[in-house]
Amino acid sequence: MAAEIEQTETSVDTRTPKRAKNPVSRSVVRPIRTFAVLAAVGALVTAIALPALATGAAPATASPATAQQIAAGHAQSIVVASEATAVAGTRGSFTATTPQEIEQKKAEAAAVAAAKAAAEAAAAKPTVASVRSSMAPIANPGQVIYPMAAGSYTLSDGFGAARSGRSHMGQDFAAPIGTPIYAAADGCVTISESSYGGYGETIELAHPALSGSAAISTLYGHMNYGSRAVGVGQCVTAGQYLGEVGNTGWVSGSCLHFEVLVNNTEIDPLAWLEVNVR
Repeated sequence: MAAEIEQTETSVDTRTPKRAKNPVSRSVVRPIRTFAVLAAVGALVTAIALPALATGAAPATASPATAQQIAAGHAQSIVVASEATAVAGTRGSFTATTPQEIEQKKAEAAAVAAAKAAAEAAAAKPTVASVRSSMAPIANPGQVIYPMAAGSYTLSDGFGAARSGRSHMGQDFAAPIGTPIYAAADGCVTISESSYGGYGETIELAHPALSGSAAISTLYGHMNYGSRAVGVGQCVTAGQYLGEVGNTGWVSGSCLHFEVLVNNTEIDPLAWLEVNVR
């Protein structure tokens, strides 16, 4: 028993003793490791931050821009010549705001244009008066004739017939509207009006060649609208076309109201014609 104990103690003593811990070496290693980790993190942060700082950083020498400088950089300017004058702007013809109003405006403009074109065409088209005024006279210069061709009229109210307020001062030649009227003798136009008193469309001629010691003139009333073929100051010859029978003025039917005046006083036209027609 004692021998076993002795053997056991001997075996124990022969084992390699364990190394004692070195507290100094561990205290040195830990700070080094911490420094290395921090260095690695710092290098990573630097690698990420430097490119961004390089692209957005302004030059070290540039001073910060003020709000006034930024506004001036985006400002716009315009140069106007001193001689320039204001010009009034023009607007379009249509001020409608709905499709229906626009179409109505277009239709009205088209109607105006059509009316204008029709008026221009009518003005360019020869009238009955202008065509007939080129007709050859039905008498020779110096003659005295009835103011209408034989067979184209009927004598109706004569000189002195009763009228409301006054006597009839001429001779009426009843005929259809449009029947030609001619100058009774050579003369010059002293009146050519569309509404001459109660006579309506009227022409008056002065006849110097027939006058002698008394001024003689003839008047043609109730003529058709627009048919007068001569104007004031124009001279005509016997039998020259003057216009057409109408019913203008104060009249109940279509006729020519014919007057003869001596020194501006009406006389019986038929009596004068019977003496002077040749």
